[in-house]
This record gives sequence, C-alpha cells and structure tokens, in this order.
Amino acid sequence: MVDAHQTFVIIGGGLAGAKAAETLRSDGFTGRVILIGDERDHPYERPPLSKGYLAGKDERDSVYVHEPAWYAQADIELHLGQTVVTVDRDAKAVRLGDGTAIHYDKLLLATGAEPRRLDIPGTDLAGVHHLRRLAHADRLKQVLASLGRDNGHLVIAGAGWIGLEVAAAARGYGAEVTVVEPNQTPLHSVIGPEVGQIFTDLHAQHGVRFHFGARLTEITGQDGMVLAVQTDDGTEHPAHDVLAAIGAAPRTSLAEAAGLEMTDRGHGGGIAVDASLRTSDPDIYAAGDAAAVQHPLLGTRLRVEHWANALNSGPAAARAMLGQEVSYDRIPYFFSDQYDLGLEYSGWAPPGAYDQVLIRGDAGKREFIAFWMKDRRVLAAMNVNVWDVTDQLQRLIRSGAQLDPEAVADPSVGLETLGS
Repeated sequence: MVDAHQTFVIIGGGLAGAKAAETLRSDGFTGRVILIGDERDHPYERPPLSKGYLAGKDERDSVYVHEPAWYAQADIELHLGQTVVTVDRDAKAVRLGDGTAIHYDKLLLATGAEPRRLDIPGTDLAGVHHLRRLAHADRLKQVLASLGRDNGHLVIAGAGWIGLEVAAAARGYGAEVTVVEPNQTPLHSVIGPEVGQIFTDLHAQHGVRFHFGARLTEITGQDGMVLAVQTDDGTEHPAHDVLAAIGAAPRTSLAEAAGLEMTDRGHGGGIAVDASLRTSDPDIYAAGDAAAVQHPLLGTRLRVEHWANALNSGPAAARAMLGQEVSYDRIPYFFSDQYDLGLEYSGWAPPGAYDQVLIRGDAGKREFIAFWMKDRRVLAAMNVNVWDVTDQLQRLIRSGAQLDPEAVADPSVGLETLGS
C-alpha cells in the first residue's frame, strides 16, 4: 500500500530511471514513485540496440529492464510518452506537455543523452539514421537486412563504439560498409592510437573500409533517397544509407532552464552533481548519461555514457534521495562485442592522460589485456577475449600502486600478485 506522505519523481524512462525506481521500493520507500518517460516503450537497456538485437541474435523483448506488469506490482506510476516541459524548483513541481503539474518532494533527473547531428546538407534524406532509441534500432535492423539482401552500401560517420558495433552488425547481414573518421584510428578519444589499430585490422579483415582523416561534408540524393556522401578531402563514397555515429550530448535543457549548476561543455557537459549525485538543489539529483559526477576516487568531474553507469548510478541516487550516505566512486566500465571479439574496459585514460600502454598476451590473436599507465600506475585496462579479470583490473586501478612494467606485461605473473 502506497503512503502518499512523500512523492519522489523520476524524469527519464531509461535504465537509470527504472533501476532508481526499483531501488526506492527495495530499500523500503512507501511513498509515491512517479516515473516519466518521453518514449512509449517501457524502460529498456540500450546495449542490445547496437549489439544483440540489432544483429538479429536477441529478441526485441529482451531489451526491457522489467516486465511491463512489474511497474504496477511495485506501485510505480508510469507516465510513458510524456514530455516534461518545466521544473519549478520554488513550487517543487514538474509540468508535463499536456499541462499536468506533478508535485515532488525529491526529484531525479535521469534524462540521458541524445545523438549528435550532422550539420551538413542532405541530412533530411530518408536514408540518414541515428541510433539511440529502440525505434531507431527497429528501423536500422530492417535497413541492414535490406542492404544485405541487395548488396547495398552503408556509410557510417564516426568510428566510436556505436559506429564499430553497427559496422559489425551490418557486415553480419552482408551489407557493404565504409566508415569515415576524422582521426587516424578508431576509438581515438577513448583508447588512443596504440590499441585503436587493432580495431582497424579487425574490421578490415571483415570487409569494412575505413576513410580516416576525413569528415562528411554533404550527403547527396535523388527523390529523397541517399545516393552518395562527400568528404572534406574531395572523396565521394557511394551510399544507400548513412548512420551518424558522432557521439551523444547530455539532455540538460530542463536542468539548465531550472537554473541548476552545469558542467563546462568543453569537459563533456552534463548536470553537475557531487559524489552523492545531488545537484546544486538539495532536493534534486541526477544520474546516468546526463550527470557529471565529482568522482571521489579519480579526483575529477566525470560524465560517463555507458550501461554500467546507468545501472549503478540510478540506484545510488535513489539511496541518496532516501537519506542514505552515498559516495559514488564506481570505476567507469563498459563492454563491446564485435564479430568474435569481446572486450571489457575499466578506468579512465583519455589521450594525453597516460604515458605508456602495455600489452599482456597476444594482440595478434586478439587475446590480451591492455594497460594504460601513468607514472607506473594503472589508469585503465581493457581485457579482450580474456575473461573473469575485471575485479582484479579494477583493484589495480583503485590501488594506485606503482607497478613493475615488465611484471604488468608478463602473462606468467598472476594479476592477483601485482601491487601486493
């Protein structure tokens, strides 16, 4: 039985919001829990959208966080397909697009991110795609299957995680794929050039063509359909469809309009929160892709757009809303599957932050662990087709211990002995 003495409102119907609602109930909150999402689908997880579901390996229903009936059983009030247009901090109320006002005692902003758009001519053509929502994946899945049947050509702008995962899925359907990327290797902003070349080789062996050092300048078409793309070095690539995979921007307009403190866009943007995920308003919290957390372990403000962050920060924010002591110090973590390569990445080591990359294992066989080091300390590590080592790798990152580089790179030295 719900006690209406308090109302907690969650804006955002993704994984962070759904797991926050679940945690409020599991941790004993008996007040009203209202979850508002601007999509009509029940809350779902995003990794399958570029992995198993898109590739045709997983069923559509596998993406949902909970069975639809769970929300009523847990007394979660769902408002799906509804947009929040304002947050009134003085009145402690949110207003929906249909004019409905909902009071809150505590508010969680789990508004996520949205795909960055190509600012070039031709983006209004029918064959230009983004991948962020389930509806996008539904459409793109049909497109890839059609391209595979008809020997069609997909051009992908951007060689980040989404771009590479979609490239792998497209090749699985038999589509021709060209990836246009301004840097000289894939995943440059995440793993740097040292390991990025491994992904170039992986995709090239599966028939993907890369065009590095270039950006799209125009998408040309006829009768509303894509025919080709132009790049800034004068190259033309044939295309039947184009995927813009050039990153995502945090959805912060509500928070900005409400006057909450924001993080500088040059540092990833996002809603500024402390280690308890509290914003500059003591009754408003933020989690997931939109939140820029003052990370107590890494000593910097960090916005992370990956599944594990949504999975863990939603519950952490819920506990903080309940008055529990929270210090959100999770090591950033993500995973990817491309062809027969599976990987897990832990830590934070953007280009320029590290002074050495060490490889333990056989990079040629794609069975290895890469370590990004600074002053002999592990900043980040990525295990590729090597499993059940994430806890040990995260322990090394947390320890901050200075390590012998030869021992780090030596597979005969047990990971559990490093730093001990």
